[in-house]
Amino acid sequence: MGWKECDRVSSRREFVNLAQVEGANFAALCRQFGVSRKTDYKWLTRYQAEGASGLHDQSRRPQQFRRPTPADVEAEVLKLRAEHPSWGGRKLRARLLALGAPHVPAASTITEILRRHGCLCRPGEEDQPPPGPYQRFERSVPNELWQMDFKGEFKMTNGRYCYPLTMLDDHSRFALGLFACGNQQRNTVQPHLVTLFRRYGLPQAIFVDNGPPWGSLNSPTRHTRLTAWLMRLDIKPIHGRPFYPQGRGKEERFHRTLKTELLQDRFFDDLAHTQSRFEPWRQMYNQERPHEALGLAVPASRYHTSAREYPEQLPPFEYSSRFQTRTVNRVGQFQFKGHTYRASEAFSEQRLGLCPTGQDGIWDVYYCHFRIGQLDERSGGGVVRRPRGQAAAGGGAASARYARSSGTPTEERSSNG
Repeated sequence: MGWKECDRVSSRREFVNLAQVEGANFAALCRQFGVSRKTDYKWLTRYQAEGASGLHDQSRRPQQFRRPTPADVEAEVLKLRAEHPSWGGRKLRARLLALGAPHVPAASTITEILRRHGCLCRPGEEDQPPPGPYQRFERSVPNELWQMDFKGEFKMTNGRYCYPLTMLDDHSRFALGLFACGNQQRNTVQPHLVTLFRRYGLPQAIFVDNGPPWGSLNSPTRHTRLTAWLMRLDIKPIHGRPFYPQGRGKEERFHRTLKTELLQDRFFDDLAHTQSRFEPWRQMYNQERPHEALGLAVPASRYHTSAREYPEQLPPFEYSSRFQTRTVNRVGQFQFKGHTYRASEAFSEQRLGLCPTGQDGIWDVYYCHFRIGQLDERSGGGVVRRPRGQAAAGGGAASARYARSSGTPTEERSSNG
């Protein structure tokens, strides 16, 4: 029932005197005085620290009062917000701390500053409902997986269209490349990839969609000349599920940020003008913009270049003795056991390796280290089928060998995917 109103202080004094006696049963005393152990510990602690005066009730009035944010601090917040209109309280606070600004307010205080100056909607006035729960997935180290895609095109003032080509590192969200392209063709994309490979090294894999120039739904193996070139560089191309953009969530989110922070309500004269705006924004995104998925760190703090250097010249590729090899003709076909099979024009004039699977008449078909499909010799010809359940160029249990520049096969390697 708690302390009695009439003798509250004297009861507390009696309790603390009894509680300090050697061998006192604290739990029993709490029951006898009708108060909780938490409350009695509070009064005992206060008595030991302040003496008898500590047993009196204290005012519940706050000991400290919140002081208004200084005008110069508000001005600094609003100045940074003007430079980055889409940043919220957490990002602005992280950037102010990184810049060494004194007296940086809490993120909630910065949000209130923005709201007070009309930079945010009032609670309940937002156009969109809050997002639902989500789960993030990322690779464990940089350069294990890159993501590449074209953002939706936009029209420039010269009447032509720009197709922004973007490339992200999956682990760090580091924007590896942002290029203003006049089309979405292989002859445009491949030189940009060479630029990135020379600058950052080779990744283990690249995640792409199914559209050109990375994929062809009309091809039996879905591969194009561009993905065949990637496999020749020992880079695994991974095609996402058709009509499922959620698989490229990091790229989609990057595209939304690019639109909000750079493209929206702005005009660009031509590709050169667009690229001159792209590169400074990419540097800001990597070096300055706090990323919430990284705990408000910047992407550059988690990225390092790949140890795999881009080879300016590739030695001839040799398959191990487990393979039977066939050369693909110009229309994407090859002969095997007296029958014609269609692989893809992506591999025209290239050698494929065929390895038995252990199932009667079923052969795995490889290009370099990567299994691109299977064929059934009992069908008497036809197309090379993508292995059931395979979403991308993958490895298998077979081995292959590189030939060094001397032409001597010296290295065997497993191509497990």
